[in-house]
Amino acid sequence: MKTCVFSVVLLFFFFSCNTTTKKEKQIEAVPVDLKVIRFDKIFFETKPNDLPKIKKQFPFFFPAGNEDAVWLEKMQNPLWRELYAEVQKKFSDFDIYTSQLNTVFKHVKYYFPKTKTPAVYTVISEMDYNNKVIYADSLLIISLEMYLGKEHKFYQFPDYIKQNFEPNQMMPDVVEALSKRVIKTDTEKNFMAAMIRAGKILYLKDVMLPKYNDEDKIGYTAGQLQWCQENESYMWRYFIENQLLYDDDPKLLPRFVNPAPFSKFYLEIDNESPGKVGAWTGWQIVRSYMKNNEVSLPQLMQTNAKEIFEKSNYKPKK
Repeated sequence: MKTCVFSVVLLFFFFSCNTTTKKEKQIEAVPVDLKVIRFDKIFFETKPNDLPKIKKQFPFFFPAGNEDAVWLEKMQNPLWRELYAEVQKKFSDFDIYTSQLNTVFKHVKYYFPKTKTPAVYTVISEMDYNNKVIYADSLLIISLEMYLGKEHKFYQFPDYIKQNFEPNQMMPDVVEALSKRVIKTDTEKNFMAAMIRAGKILYLKDVMLPKYNDEDKIGYTAGQLQWCQENESYMWRYFIENQLLYDDDPKLLPRFVNPAPFSKFYLEIDNESPGKVGAWTGWQIVRSYMKNNEVSLPQLMQTNAKEIFEKSNYKPKK
């Protein structure tokens, strides 16, 4: 009997692997013509007298209202020049990231065929960690100064923020920027809807970045991920007993969904917990929903949180 059960499990494993491999081969065959323009290099290697040329070539980087003196000062300022030098040391060869971007957009085109492949521009911006990657119309803009490594001397940020200033966070950030274009806005504004929206973003990373581990998808350390796994049942019980699921208090988002040094249960465990445990819980709900329902990825992105939760059959691991 044991041999029979083992054989069935083994057969299922190989069937699943073959199905996954077949799909990935189909995705690999999707044609993508992705171009990466190193605007950071173009800007800082342009001579001041040639500023009008690049303004004409890249007008979207030079909004009206800023005089040329602003751009000339940036070109020549020693601190900006030093930052540019640091970026070039880290990203002198961008080929590996171009390859990763191609792979991401092969997945995008496979699941969302009508999505136009954007032109990718690398820039050096203002260290805005909330907008490391911007996906606007037909442009994808990546701020390279945000991926120099968490211990870089230029980063004067709290640890929970700068721990994701690593190069391996670039593709997860690209997918997160994409998510704003494919996830339908939910009319519900409660805690459950916020958790499941965050869960959709993370599930999108599951699909678009199949070789990434869960820590990199959510931006956790291995220890933070383990904490969530070990306390999944406890967190869910806390949300239920405190009647938070359908609570529309906006303060619940910074407590449990948004990036933070820790989550705020207002208990002794707070200092042990990572931030955004609500996002992690929403991820598990979405995973459970996709496991228990025959739904495509685009359909998931359009489905409201209430339906996802009710049909997820989510049961936290004890």
